[in-house]
Amino acid sequence: MAPKDSTREAHFPSIEKKHGEPMKYWFAVMKKLDSKKYPEQIAHLRENYGFSQAHANALVMFSRGSVSSRRHETSADYFKSIKPEQAKTMKKIFKAIQSKFPKLELVIAWNQPMLKNGDEYIFGASAATNHILIAPWDQQVLKEFTPHFAEYRVNKKTIALPNDWPVDEKLLQKMIKASIKK
Repeated sequence: MAPKDSTREAHFPSIEKKHGEPMKYWFAVMKKLDSKKYPEQIAHLRENYGFSQAHANALVMFSRGSVSSRRHETSADYFKSIKPEQAKTMKKIFKAIQSKFPKLELVIAWNQPMLKNGDEYIFGASAATNHILIAPWDQQVLKEFTPHFAEYRVNKKTIALPNDWPVDEKLLQKMIKASIKK
């Protein structure tokens, strides 16, 4: 399980414990891999030392100067980092949901805005290059509402909407209501 601390260093005690070497040793290994690309560094740690993806990523990214996996502290920070049209649509999506369900908390998780009901994630959204992805966390809800999104691309866990999607407040609210009931 990933530590709640988003710093790369939060993984270091687990790396030392699991692989039996101090971080000084692992930094020396990374120094030797300095000229390699990210995928090669990850593969080397996984194949030669049995690192998990999370531990390999933490070590590689720390060695490359990234000390935290957190890119956005707030939803406002997230919205500033995406195209204005996407930000406008996503803000409308979250506003439509929170107007009906004000107790849902808007948080940043996995570097994107998510709605939580207590400790449970209910809904998330993210901006891709040419579309916005929305994701009800409950797969039954996604399956149930797929027909309502027939004109869009429905993936395994997400729905791809155009950046300028005319927000269907009632549909989103029904999805959230179904998610909360489950």
